[in-house]
Amino acid sequence: MPDKIKLLIVDDEIKFLNSIAQRLEMRDFDVTKASNGRMAIDAARAGKFDLALLDLKMPGMDGTEVLGILKNEHKYLEVIILTGHGSVDSAVECTKLGAFSYLPKPYELEKLLETLKHAYEARLTKKFKQDEERMDKIMKLATGSSALSILRELRKLDDEEK
Repeated sequence: MPDKIKLLIVDDEIKFLNSIAQRLEMRDFDVTKASNGRMAIDAARAGKFDLALLDLKMPGMDGTEVLGILKNEHKYLEVIILTGHGSVDSAVECTKLGAFSYLPKPYELEKLLETLKHAYEARLTKKFKQDEERMDKIMKLATGSSALSILRELRKLDDEEK
């Protein structure tokens, strides 16, 4: 559904993954589940997500590696770390990599929902700011350039978004 927030949940604990997904689907999130880092990256590359909930400790590719890739490839995606193995060091590292928030397991549903709300607001703020900057560039181009020059610059702006 286009009116739902698209959420990617990544956790290797299948019971936990299914449980949290079900709880959030009941609250009108469009949830995609991934049980490991590779699946998460593939899912993010295949579809557009607004937010991601990411476990840190997973076999194979751990959450910090997944976080780095997701933030590098998806500039508007906000990632919330949800982990049972948290530490101050990992919280600092995840924040440096671009995590929006860092929450412990077990989680309080209301706290998680509040964090998801704030993360989505941050995502929209970034995206609208970028859109506004792009429109400003387009308006400046339109007032002082030839048609061909404007087309070239618009193509560059469009390529930046891809």
